Amino acid sequence: MSSPTGTDAFPVFDDGQLARLRDYASAAHVEVGQLLFEAGQASYDLVVLESATVETFREGSGEHSEAILARLGPGQFLGELNLLTGQATYLSTRVVEAGAILQINPARFRELMDRDTELSDFILRALLARRQRLRTGEAARSVELIGSAFSAPTMTLRTWLARLQVPHTFTDTDTAEGAAIAEALAITADDLPVFLTPRTTLRRATALSASQELGLAYQPTPGGRGGVIRDLVIVGGGPAGLAAAVYGASEGLDSLLLEAVAIGGQAAASSRIENYLGFTSGISGAELTGRATIQAQKFGAQLNSPSAVVAINTRANGLSVKLSDGNDVAARAVIIATGARYRTLPLPRWQEFEGAGIYYAATELEVRLVAPHPVAVVGGANSAGQAALFLAAAGSIVELIVRGADIRKDMSAYLADRISANPLINVRLRSEVSALIGEQHLSEITVSQNAGATTETLPCRALFSFIGAVPPTDWLDGIYLDDHGFIPTDAGLPEAALTATWPHLGRRPLPFETSAPGVFAVGDVRAGSMKRVAAAVGEGASAVRSVHQVLATLGPRAKP
Repeated sequence: MSSPTGTDAFPVFDDGQLARLRDYASAAHVEVGQLLFEAGQASYDLVVLESATVETFREGSGEHSEAILARLGPGQFLGELNLLTGQATYLSTRVVEAGAILQINPARFRELMDRDTELSDFILRALLARRQRLRTGEAARSVELIGSAFSAPTMTLRTWLARLQVPHTFTDTDTAEGAAIAEALAITADDLPVFLTPRTTLRRATALSASQELGLAYQPTPGGRGGVIRDLVIVGGGPAGLAAAVYGASEGLDSLLLEAVAIGGQAAASSRIENYLGFTSGISGAELTGRATIQAQKFGAQLNSPSAVVAINTRANGLSVKLSDGNDVAARAVIIATGARYRTLPLPRWQEFEGAGIYYAATELEVRLVAPHPVAVVGGANSAGQAALFLAAAGSIVELIVRGADIRKDMSAYLADRISANPLINVRLRSEVSALIGEQHLSEITVSQNAGATTETLPCRALFSFIGAVPPTDWLDGIYLDDHGFIPTDAGLPEAALTATWPHLGRRPLPFETSAPGVFAVGDVRAGSMKRVAAAVGEGASAVRSVHQVLATLGPRAKP
């Protein structure tokens, strides 16, 4: 994808477009020096400049002085992708030439995006181009993360920021420059990671505290969206959950997606997905799920992360989900799309090295940390093969460690062929990791072959684990699970799972419906699913049809 140009990011509306925008706007006059919005503001209007001129700037803080980033004039508009995402603003804008403006409040902006396809596409292209400029330019310094590159808490926060495409800069305190900056800001090792915004300094920051600061965590609004019954609550933000959000919101459902960790799920950890329909050259999991995230928000879905759901209430008085912070969200229908949880190896110090040498994803973020040092990949399926190739392409010598006797048993032939032809990848069959070695960071591993007949210690800057996953369903109560913890649906439900509730309803479970009426399961968490990205997307989209059928029996939703 080519880099966005200034024209992409700051287009000019023509007279016809301005006339249509006026149907959604209120007119105002602004004076020189007036702030139209400030960094850290929770929400703001889409502002169209009729005759005024403004400049957008990054406020000065710490060692950074104020920086003017853009000057916009008549026919252009103000705003960034947080108009759709609900994030707090990163920058500020002030008037430099007085004049007339049009203001479109968030509710009317949503109507505009829903009703006028041409204007919607015009605005969205500009918002995406602006976000790209924010992530790569001077504006990224509006949000800063300071921490050790080989710290698990720092890595968790970096992954979360990357998944949500939050513009930011990272300062590594393990470098001389980073240590000097930390000392200048009086940041100690106990403070790390530190998250800096134009308004706040968060010490010992987490994804949750950062999301609350940026306006990305779920916040109930008394009398507003948080105080009404949502048409659809989706639990989980992988491909299945995102597909449900896209199709639910695009078909008029008030849709809320709650993700416990980071939007994208395990798919976002894939360095390249090559067998997804329509992408002949492949696409990274992070890019695919990132596009889906924006698409869902374009249609009006609300996405919050991290927002962990700990229970679903299926009592007769109505459905609701309970969040880990104690909030309850009422819903007319719920889709469970929680995917699966990464398996780990039963080795001493495994948890100690997570984020400090042990990773469950091989994206650019992890590869930049470890290449071109020697690494190991554990697993024999496609995700492991893709990771090995991606790491080798970055210059690392890769040990691909497979417990089985044949790499082609669980891996696609095209991947196996590429791995066999790559001189930087050494495939170790009938092998397993038996020990982890290092101080604060992983440095070596011991590999045992043929049931321990031979053992070898290898240099290893990073171990990438792709050994499968288990369904995270231990939090579910009142929903039937199979012997492995997966959720059977519709025809897969045994008669014993259909309680007295179902005869009273006068119907059988709909496609993807669980043993609890109105609660659906899609993607990897569902018993019998294909465990493929394309299949998960199809299930998430298809389940929305069943949701519509359930909602039709409940009648129209109450107006807030």
